Amino acid sequence: MASFDLSSRVALVTGGARGLGRAMAAALAAHGATVLINGRSQAALDEAARSVGGHSAVADITDAASRDALFARIEAEHGGLDILINNAGARARRPLEDFAPGDLERVTEGNVFAPFELCRLAAPMMRARGRDSARGRIINIASIAGPIARGGDAAYTAAKAGLIGLTRALAAELGSGGITVNAIAPGFFATESNTQMVEDPAIGAWLKTRTSLGRWGRADEIGGAAVFLASDAASFVTGHVLVVDGGHVSHF
Repeated sequence: MASFDLSSRVALVTGGARGLGRAMAAALAAHGATVLINGRSQAALDEAARSVGGHSAVADITDAASRDALFARIEAEHGGLDILINNAGARARRPLEDFAPGDLERVTEGNVFAPFELCRLAAPMMRARGRDSARGRIINIASIAGPIARGGDAAYTAAKAGLIGLTRALAAELGSGGITVNAIAPGFFATESNTQMVEDPAIGAWLKTRTSLGRWGRADEIGGAAVFLASDAASFVTGHVLVVDGGHVSHF
């Protein structure tokens, strides 16, 4: 069990006030990490931090000055960063013809551009913590919408496919500095953002036949994947996309 111990490690989870981000923050904290929960609402972050046992880290990750200030604070207050989970992202479900100019840019800004910039800021910190310790961890939260697709979700699918590509590229580039870069691709999880879908009986019936386990995932079921990839147990795993979907992608 020592290989899953995250004591003395500092983790940043973006979009961590609720849903999958909060569940991953809770799992990291439960395994000993000092967890910084990022978002834009101070009140929501404070509540999540109290519940999880972490710290609030207010910042707009799509804004350059806000990102810089966040990392300056991490350096000053915690001496650096060991684990970055790029969880925050935007979605826009609608047909292609209903998109307006600029909509794709807004979706990719949160799902690809901001994670790229956060990785750029995090990598030097992780290398500075010691290459020989080889414990720098970047985990990008993609989606099964990266490797597969469905109609009416083109912008998000394109963005998550881009994030998976970024994951592999950075794994190739940062490995020599003792940093692993992986992605988690969640399937259908019952979270606050999916409430309308979760309450739709037709979607529930469809999942029973389309997903091997026949149900929605619970938010807490993402935590184990995050802890594994952040821990020494995954020290030789990089450039990998870990699908956590109850068997949706593999189920015909």
